[in-house]
Amino acid sequence: MQLNGKKPTPSATLMDLRRGEQGTIHDLHLPADVNQRLMELGFLPGASIRAGRTAPGGGPRVFEVDGSEVALRGETARLIRIERG
Repeated sequence: MQLNGKKPTPSATLMDLRRGEQGTIHDLHLPADVNQRLMELGFLPGASIRAGRTAPGGGPRVFEVDGSEVALRGETARLIRIERG
């Protein structure tokens, strides 16, 4: 139970989603240029996102956001925090 009235900070990242699972983007902790580009692609706080397929050998993962599919490297996806569900 939170006594200070603040919502708890999500601890899940995009990499925690399994294929087909959905979440809501909470925030991005990436360099400014990468943040800007991903935000242009629809990776905005509050946006719904669904995990798609993974490249063979653990390569980039595909995520569906704002009607588009975007492939991200694991190190990038780990820096995007989400709320599950």
